[in-house]
Amino acid sequence: MSGKNTDRRFPTPKRLTSHGPARVIALCNQKGGVGKTTTTINTAAALAEYGRRVLLVDFDPQGALTRGLGIEPEDGQTIYELMINRKLKTADMILNTQIEGLDIIPANIQLSAAEIQLVAEAGREKILAAVLRPVLGDYDVVMIDCQPSLGLLTVNALTAAHGVMIPVACDYFALKGLELLIQNTVELVKDRLNESLKIDGILATMYDPRTLHSRNMLNQLNEEYGDTVFRSVIKLTVKFKDSSERGKPVTVYAPSSEAAELYRAVAREMVDRGCAP
Repeated sequence: MSGKNTDRRFPTPKRLTSHGPARVIALCNQKGGVGKTTTTINTAAALAEYGRRVLLVDFDPQGALTRGLGIEPEDGQTIYELMINRKLKTADMILNTQIEGLDIIPANIQLSAAEIQLVAEAGREKILAAVLRPVLGDYDVVMIDCQPSLGLLTVNALTAAHGVMIPVACDYFALKGLELLIQNTVELVKDRLNESLKIDGILATMYDPRTLHSRNMLNQLNEEYGDTVFRSVIKLTVKFKDSSERGKPVTVYAPSSEAAELYRAVAREMVDRGCAP
């Protein structure tokens, strides 16, 4: 595997077989541009470095997660088909990535039609859970990259998930939207559809230590949400955009960079918290 982890504190183990069934994590935020897809890709790649078998589910019609791993899905081989056609086998739609132990169910713009097509269907909130169930035993972790909205697709992701990971940019408007997400969406789904759902953690992203605003927002986030906030903080850096343009996680594109080490720290913290067993 390229992008070998050089951090002596967290040496890369030999490839592990899955201990499944997988723990399902939805990465969710109704605000766009907070580093959600970047977090999904790079945390998953770091978890794979640590020997976890990880399945990514691109659940955003923009398909940024898919393209960010250098994949251009063909029509007929995306999460959309699995949502619409129950006769298809989930395992047949899974693609390998360039990262050992990291697979993906891709998405493209077709997924935008799913909400309209499924709105009148019985049990529409639980379709993704049914899609994922047959392959949970093959993985340790399933990570769902949600679209930046709070519609039926996001509700499906939260209903299928055991935990929610919330990336939040260190700016005023992102923090204001966080309370709305937790109270009006996560708690509502927990009350009505998925009583075992929990918040795995809130991850501060796009942190610029040079600005007073960014430092103040990080302090406010920690004051309001305490231990729910990850100790790891993702700093603002061009490395993430560069790696995405090349269709690679930053752990592969720039394996010795601070950006790569930041997401390795997030992955290690997820393991320590029991979010990625």
